[in-house]
Amino acid sequence: MILEIIIFLFGMAIGSFANVCIYRLPRSLSLILPRSMCPNCKARIAFYDNVPVASYLWLRGRCRHCGTAISLRYPMVELVSGLFAVAIFMRHGLSLEGIVLYGLVEALLVITFIDIDHKIIPDVITYPGIGIGFLTSFALGYITYKESFLGIILGGGTLFLVAWGYYLVTKREGMGGGDIKLLAMIGAFLGWKGVMFTVFAGSAIGAVVGTALALRTEEGRKLAIPFGPFLSLGALLFLFFGPQIIGWYARILS
Repeated sequence: MILEIIIFLFGMAIGSFANVCIYRLPRSLSLILPRSMCPNCKARIAFYDNVPVASYLWLRGRCRHCGTAISLRYPMVELVSGLFAVAIFMRHGLSLEGIVLYGLVEALLVITFIDIDHKIIPDVITYPGIGIGFLTSFALGYITYKESFLGIILGGGTLFLVAWGYYLVTKREGMGGGDIKLLAMIGAFLGWKGVMFTVFAGSAIGAVVGTALALRTEEGRKLAIPFGPFLSLGALLFLFFGPQIIGWYARILS
């Protein structure tokens, strides 16, 4: 139990850094300097006001200096990161495999919120992610380098063909290149099976959410919904529940 608590606290600390990435990467800012500051009053945030989750609760969700409300997203990302760290540890233990997969989880978390806010998926995450996923497949037991390579080709190729076909029919771009590179990265870590599951699950969830928004308001029909968060969610579902969901679906069809 003590080890799980340590892993959880470590995960929340990583989540704090994930928040830095979510804010700074789309703005092309350094992830190291300057130190964290309030985006409203620019006051530097002291270390005791930067403790994951605890500082948010202590400050009641407001900047100590100017009183501006702090987004609930910050503690939420920290908390979710801690929970994911424990979940990965319980499944893979303290192993290289667990460390690599937790890195994938955090990358997907950062990509999700950046895509929601800015409708972009940074190449600085996906390009290195593709390389890391493929290289680590030589050392990890849960996926072979052949499965990783096929995942990259299938992941990038699938969405490229979909985007190309959509453009031929509508003469409009319906999917960004960032989604293509994201799915290639997912394929590098999870293989071709992970790609197939991610596309199916992400598309299904995206269709449900898109339909719900369209039925709710007139603005929802015109809203451009980023696909990256749904791909990320599909990949996470495969990572934690893939075999169970596939088995359940196979039983329904049989």
